[in-house]
Amino acid sequence: MTDTNPNIITINPVTRIEGHAKITIHLDEAGNVCDTRFHVVEFRGFEKFCEGRFFAEMPQITARICGICPVSHLLASAKTCDAILGVDIPRPAKLLRELMHMGQLAQSHALSFFHLSAPDLLLGWDSDPAARNVVGLIQQHPEIARKGIRLRKFGQDVIKTVGGRKIHPDFPVPGGVNRALTAHDRDAMRAGLPEAMEYAKFALDLLTKYQDTHRVETETFAAFDSNYMGLVQPDGALEHYDGKLRFTDLNGNTIEDQLDPASYIDVIGESTEPWSYLKFPFIKEQGYPDGMYRVGPLARLNIADKISTPQAQQAFNDWRSARNCIRTSSFHYHWARLIEIIYALERIEQLLDDPDITSTDIIVITEPKNAEGVGVIEAPRGTLFHHYWVDEYGRIEKANLIVATGHNNLAMNQAVRSIADQYVKAKELREGMLNRVEAAIRCYDPCLSCSTHAVGQMPMEVALVDATGQVIQTLRK
Repeated sequence: MTDTNPNIITINPVTRIEGHAKITIHLDEAGNVCDTRFHVVEFRGFEKFCEGRFFAEMPQITARICGICPVSHLLASAKTCDAILGVDIPRPAKLLRELMHMGQLAQSHALSFFHLSAPDLLLGWDSDPAARNVVGLIQQHPEIARKGIRLRKFGQDVIKTVGGRKIHPDFPVPGGVNRALTAHDRDAMRAGLPEAMEYAKFALDLLTKYQDTHRVETETFAAFDSNYMGLVQPDGALEHYDGKLRFTDLNGNTIEDQLDPASYIDVIGESTEPWSYLKFPFIKEQGYPDGMYRVGPLARLNIADKISTPQAQQAFNDWRSARNCIRTSSFHYHWARLIEIIYALERIEQLLDDPDITSTDIIVITEPKNAEGVGVIEAPRGTLFHHYWVDEYGRIEKANLIVATGHNNLAMNQAVRSIADQYVKAKELREGMLNRVEAAIRCYDPCLSCSTHAVGQMPMEVALVDATGQVIQTLRK
């Protein structure tokens, strides 16, 4: 802070995100932005209260971290348990896990675009905030809203068909999965693909037209240089379920490639700040906070060499059409999400066409062999790490979870500062300006319930405030 007594603009709560957060914009005496902070104000503690639990319970426990992306935690946790068992799961089980994962990717991205971000684009940044939401979108653009709902429903139906229910399925288990897919259910999912693909392409066309008519704003919206991280296939293609880690710098140059996810701890460090319960991961070699990196759809497309499905690859060619193919605008997270939906739908079709998808060879049953395991997948919002240490009885001694929103924490704070510098002026403050600050966070589609686990690292602070709003006592632990 450059001033001892700056004015503070507080946006509380940040709307149309999953979880609870606030933004503070600090102004100097001249009314210029001198600091911004994205505060994650909820606390969960999953890493701590999982200690002592039997490792095989972890998929079902950690799935309860979030009702929007339980599939991501289920799969990352199951992969971690596979590592503790020391087994390679049967190929049909891997296909079924990936199939459910693609359903999760499609439904989560559809939710983010149509329900959380489209109101800004279709109703206007400066429109009435009481109507600038999914209800207002339904009222003013019912057909667009219907297509978004139908697209999300298809992804949810894939999850339910494969896993037994849409939320918190008990399907992925250590060593594989616990149910096979029937030919009838396979064919039912196939039947829904054409409509889903039609609506995914509609959404991409809708966004493309918006970007064409708002090119300057979309290219510069919370645009900044950063490193990037994500999973890739051995040939550098886009990957979500398996693969190895790739880190690139602001110009797309490789920092690390084909890194075993189990070695993430050698590259990634975690720092803390007293004003947020969300940790701040960084690339160790570059230090904190210079080692900022981004994950998620934008990062995955920035680090990938190609996409292995034809229609998504065609859309990826447009992404890479610029002279500098690294996209830095936070707004382009939306673009990347829609390309990934097309990939997910094409991948679902490939998986359903695989003869092994209805096999009953779906699980390996054995005793734990390793005292430690790491499981990594690309959740819709970005790279998700589960890391467990167990004792000789298979009880959790320690757990570390690094969630996509955590990886993006430094970047989200940078995005807020970028937008505040551009749009927030104390002498001309409009609601639409503040909405753009919130929108910078919505680009990252943060899941704050997922990301705040650790106890004992962030300070707990309680303030006693009198009737005039004056803080009369503060206790800090």
